[in-house]
Amino acid sequence: MSALPIPSHFDPATVSEVWRVDYLRRAQEAREWAMKNSVAPAGDDDSRTALLLVDCQNTFCIPGHELFVGGRSGRGAVDDNVRLCEFIYRNLGSITEIIPTLDTHTAVQIFHPAFWVNYHGEHPEGGATIIGVDEVETGVWSVNPAIAKTVGRDLNWLSEYALHYVRNLRSPLMIWPYHAMLGGIGHALVSAVEEAVFFHSIARETHPRFEVKGRNPLTEHYSVLSADVLVAHGGEQIAEKNQALIEHLSRKVDNIVVAGQAKSHCVSWTVQDLLNELDEGMAARIQLLDDCTSAVVVPEVVDFTDTAAETFRGFSEAGISVVRSTDLWL
Repeated sequence: MSALPIPSHFDPATVSEVWRVDYLRRAQEAREWAMKNSVAPAGDDDSRTALLLVDCQNTFCIPGHELFVGGRSGRGAVDDNVRLCEFIYRNLGSITEIIPTLDTHTAVQIFHPAFWVNYHGEHPEGGATIIGVDEVETGVWSVNPAIAKTVGRDLNWLSEYALHYVRNLRSPLMIWPYHAMLGGIGHALVSAVEEAVFFHSIARETHPRFEVKGRNPLTEHYSVLSADVLVAHGGEQIAEKNQALIEHLSRKVDNIVVAGQAKSHCVSWTVQDLLNELDEGMAARIQLLDDCTSAVVVPEVVDFTDTAAETFRGFSEAGISVVRSTDLWL
């Protein structure tokens, strides 16, 4: 299918801002736009393409919010979302469904400051603290005794689990600023992305499949398909894989396009799990929009740009297509 025209309501200059989508007006425009451009209902698609949008939320994508993914340019997620919205509109007639993931947190979680204390009872600084295995082993950082009942565990169990946790992570434990807080403005989709998703729903007479992740207080949940740690030190299952989504992508989707934030974390973890969990040969049907994702960069603390690039090279070697949004036509 040839590229569709980008609707006149889309303004790239507003992608960095938070605003209310005018659903009534957008719905009327979407119906007229679909009719004018002969866009059929998604249910008529012979080949089904899913656009997996990883954590395109204010908390990661709007400057000044808690975990803005600026990348090395300082504008990373903003520019990514301009290109992402344009990609959605240009390919709207070929995108069968949009699957937005929503990172979803509360205050007392293992990657937030409130969970940990040092010798002096002080919490780590969010966004500037990495807790290593040796620091938990020696007690430099330990579980905050006050939160044990909050998470429904006794302190001894929780302390043993904390050591087990840092030993079994894919990468060192980063203590993040409080972010993607359930009920807060940071949790919501970026307004321009939400508008594009809504426009797609009306134009194609379908609905998005929202996937919530990250509420378990005992584990990170970078990937939408699985939490970082599934089993506690005693063998207890503390989290489960998202089997429903795995089966949906395996059985009801022909092609998967992936974009979102951050390239170094939730996007990379999700794609790796796609490779691990989906049917053999599915890699050839996955496209990563390399210009619609950026790596976490915290100046003078961490820069995951090179690590993310190396991970994406590995995905390419595994058979996944790593492309620019302007070079992929669905």
